Amino acid sequence: MSISETLRKIKEQKPLVHHITNWVTIYDCANIVRAIGALPVMAHAIEEVEQMTSISSALVLNIGTLTVDLVESMILAGKKANEKNIPVILDAVGAGATDLRTNKAVEILEKVKISVLKGNSSEIGIIAGAEAETKGVEAISVKGNLVEISKKLASERNLTVVITGKEDIISNGKDTYICKNGHDMMGSFVGSGCMAASAIGTFAAVEKDYALASTNALSFIGIAGELAAKTAKGPASYKTIFFDEIFNLDKNKIEEMIKIEKRE
Repeated sequence: MSISETLRKIKEQKPLVHHITNWVTIYDCANIVRAIGALPVMAHAIEEVEQMTSISSALVLNIGTLTVDLVESMILAGKKANEKNIPVILDAVGAGATDLRTNKAVEILEKVKISVLKGNSSEIGIIAGAEAETKGVEAISVKGNLVEISKKLASERNLTVVITGKEDIISNGKDTYICKNGHDMMGSFVGSGCMAASAIGTFAAVEKDYALASTNALSFIGIAGELAAKTAKGPASYKTIFFDEIFNLDKNKIEEMIKIEKRE
């Protein structure tokens, strides 16, 4: 489906997108899902995550503020999502920064069938076994070709890999896309990466080609980011305008501004 067709389906179906996510950005993740037209829910308690997942259309996991107990909730919810055959998006925030983050990201990948693995170049590089350096949650360097790293990891893990950056790379091992939408101002406030995972989860709730869903979601929010930069005066106004652009984007503007390249 095209971006516009996916948006129409989201607004018609209003899928419930369950998050076990980052406490720093949880409010923004909920808001972007709602602005796109779906319904967000943020349920972390181990006693209810399976039941909440069972009534959802997608599950977004984000290890930005992980604890051991929180990962247990993620694995329980992920297994329930696998039973229900709904997409699971894992945002490997900070993988490589500490052993705990790296080990828990890998543990989730081993115990849950992940549909989309998202991260910056360092996070994905670390999980793929490449030589990479990270600083907190920021990518510093990765040795190797990122497109090839994404394709190889996608094939090995049988999932879609998303590497976010100035140009986003999306691959399921067979189909590979480069998304060139976006603006530098999207990195001027905390949370844009987490919101990208939520947008991917929202699109994947209605589009079962997860590489295409991820690509379209990133292009969609990237277009909104470009439009917001035209009138924003700084990070605070930019973030507000960004949400408004997400809410108001129409088919004509999307088709005029979309920048997606498919690679062999």
